[in-house]
Amino acid sequence: MRWLARGEQHLPLGNDWLSPEEAKRAAGLRFTKRRTEFLVARWTSKEAMRLLYPAPPYELEVRHHPSGAPEAYQAGRPLPVGMSLTDRAGWAVCLLGLTPGAVGCDLELVEPRSPRFVADYFTPQEQKVIGTDPLLANLLWSAKESALKVLRTGLRRDTRSVEVSLGCGRPSAGWSRLTVRAVEGRVLYGWWRRFGDFVLTMAADEVTSAPSCLEDPPALASAAPAHTWPARPLA
Repeated sequence: MRWLARGEQHLPLGNDWLSPEEAKRAAGLRFTKRRTEFLVARWTSKEAMRLLYPAPPYELEVRHHPSGAPEAYQAGRPLPVGMSLTDRAGWAVCLLGLTPGAVGCDLELVEPRSPRFVADYFTPQEQKVIGTDPLLANLLWSAKESALKVLRTGLRRDTRSVEVSLGCGRPSAGWSRLTVRAVEGRVLYGWWRRFGDFVLTMAADEVTSAPSCLEDPPALASAAPAHTWPARPLA
């Protein structure tokens, strides 16, 4: 799996890097927060695709599976990769699986979660693991989100129907293993890593080597949360 992160500050000027359909969609987003999230995610995905499939950014496009999952296209043709997108606090991450098939990623801030949140969204075993630790609460929540993207249900599915277990092996290139088991018996395999104020998780159907960033060092390694939209809530 390959990944890339970009923040609001990386957005290019203008919109000639968007495909016509993407430009139309962006123009229809009235609220600055939603429009900025859309643009950052699209730019991140195009940068990631470009590093594997060199092409002008307007030829690289994100379309959507009927489930809502993103899919990678170049000049109207599907690329032979799986794709997942996530955004949080002014930053976006694009994950590309090197073969077709569902993958999932999720980016979260390490921030306090209420006891009610933990009780409502986690299994009893997960609640024991979390205790009162904000890192663990956000890590397990992020892993659930990544897994639900692989299952192509998102948060339409009860988050307690998938249970996260953290690996105890030695980290690989800063990444640690995790597994997610669904109530129907399906097992997903993933990785997690902390980057400053953020925690990033990734998941897939099969055991994979640790995710590899498409640049070194990763931009996320020095990322700071950004919330620029409150100054101008309407685009």
